[in-house]
Formats: sequence, structure tokens, C-alpha cells
Amino acid sequence: MRLDIAAQTDVGRRKTKNEDFYGVYREDDVPDLKMFKEGALLCVADGLGGHVGGEIASKIAVSIVKDVLKEELPASEEGEGVDERDEGPLPLLRAAFNRANDSIFRTNRDLVKAGRPMGTTVLTAIVMPKKVYICNIGDSRCYHIRDSEIIARTEDHSWVDEQVKMGLMSKAEAETDLRKNIVTRCVGTHPDISVDTYRWHIVPGDMLLLCTDGLVNMVGDSEIKAEFRKHGTAAEIAQRLVRLANENGGKDNITVIIANISPNVFRLIYLRLRSFLRRRGFGIAWFLFLVLYGALCGAAGFFLHQYLPLIKAFLESR
Repeated sequence: MRLDIAAQTDVGRRKTKNEDFYGVYREDDVPDLKMFKEGALLCVADGLGGHVGGEIASKIAVSIVKDVLKEELPASEEGEGVDERDEGPLPLLRAAFNRANDSIFRTNRDLVKAGRPMGTTVLTAIVMPKKVYICNIGDSRCYHIRDSEIIARTEDHSWVDEQVKMGLMSKAEAETDLRKNIVTRCVGTHPDISVDTYRWHIVPGDMLLLCTDGLVNMVGDSEIKAEFRKHGTAAEIAQRLVRLANENGGKDNITVIIANISPNVFRLIYLRLRSFLRRRGFGIAWFLFLVLYGALCGAAGFFLHQYLPLIKAFLESR
């Protein structure tokens, strides 16, 4: 299973520290990996701003969730009556989320005596052949993109999102509301959590975008689709999205993970070569100029060495 994956995180233009954290883990990244032979685990966590130790909470959560890869995948059950929320690795992921919550909540109880307790959003996707399994709590977001169109996305656990669901606020109002950053669910601040799960079928050429709210609050869905229509490697798309979020204000930390599912190998080679030439084009042109200049100088030296005595003799004979 080929995966072109890239991740990028940026502090943004308004914050002084980055409380986001992410992880990308494949077969060679985790000793004793048992969950799959082909695939990857992608995770983004956004530590709560204004709380104690947001950057610590996000790192703890990603570290604990990563360890789920060392567990055996439970035997699959199929047929009527089987809850999709219990398919594949989803029960193990929910358990990992609960372990992360317990760890951070106990740390808050034992160590945080003043200020708001530390917490974090957590979004995790396990990519396997033909399917991706997602667990989410908070307002980080995962998109499923096919042919540059968004065909699915996770729901945000935010105050404005709940107002929209209850019909108390329009989507347009939610987009500009100053309370967009208020989350209604997170990991670490309460003894119990409720985790959303998703299972999406994927085909070669599909793309996944995992991101914190530092992207989605600055870049609308239409702009995200426009960036994917420009194509490019996963790294190029990630860089463009982060740059766009900063150009639109960069009010928060920005973290992006892009995964291209089983891309065409020849197209991927072409895109990577094009990206390399774009990044190194001036250096390559300068190198070729020096090579050409050196070749011309060498040819001129050879010509003079071979024919200069003949030229001198010809001139003296006249």
C-alpha cells in the first residue's frame, strides 16, 4: 500500500508558542507493531489555549494513542446487527483515547493547583487498505477528498457548531463568531469523555486532510478544495495550506497532515521531480551554467594547446 504522507506545523502569526502536536507512524516507525502490515496512524492534537500546559497535554495524548499500534487487531465481525463503531481498530482507539484522558486528568488533579486545567483535542486516523478508521474529540477536523471534492468530514465539538445544530445560529454566522475556539469536548479536563468514530471506504487516489482549527478557522472549505485542485505532492499541498492560513490572519497554531492513498507511482515520481526542480531550479541552472562554462573553457584550452604553435608558425612565415 503506497502512501504519500506529509505533515507541517506552524506557530501562526498571533501566538508565541505552538501547543499543537502531531504524529505520523508507519510500519518502520513503531517497534513491535502488531496492528497492521500495511498502513499508517495519523494523529493531530491541539492543546487548549489559555489553559495550563496545553503543549504538554497534546504531546501526552499523541504518545499514548501511538501505543495502540502495538496491540493485536481484534477479530472482525460482520453481518447484521454489528455496530460499525466496533469495527476494526475503533474499540482499541476509543480505549486509547480514554487512557489519554485518564492520564491527563490525573495529572491535572495531582499537579495543577491554579488556573484552568490542561486539555487537548485529539483526532486520529488509522489508514489501512480499503478503509480508514477515525476517532475524534474536539474541533480538529478530518476531510475525505476525492477528485478534489470533499465527500466527507468529521463534526466539530465546538460551541458554535452546537448552536448551528440547534438552529440558533446560521453557518455563515458561525464562521465569523468570535466564540469559534470554544470546544465542548476535549481530552483531560473531565473524568469521562465521549468519542466520535468514523469509518470511510477509500480508493486509490483519495486524499485525507487532518488539521487543527488553526487551519479551518482561517481557510474555508472552498479554499481547501481549490488548493487540492492545484495538485502536487502531499508536502506541497500541506505547505500551501499552512501558508494560506497565515496569509488569512494566522490567528492560531496551524497543523496539517496530508495523506495520498495509493497514488499512481509514475505520477508521484513526476510530481516529486517537479517539486524538486521548483525548489532547486535556480541551483540546478547555476550548476549547469558552471558545467557549461567549464566545458567551454576546457575546449578553448585544448584548442589553443593544439593549434597555437601552428598559428604562430603561420604568422611568422608571413
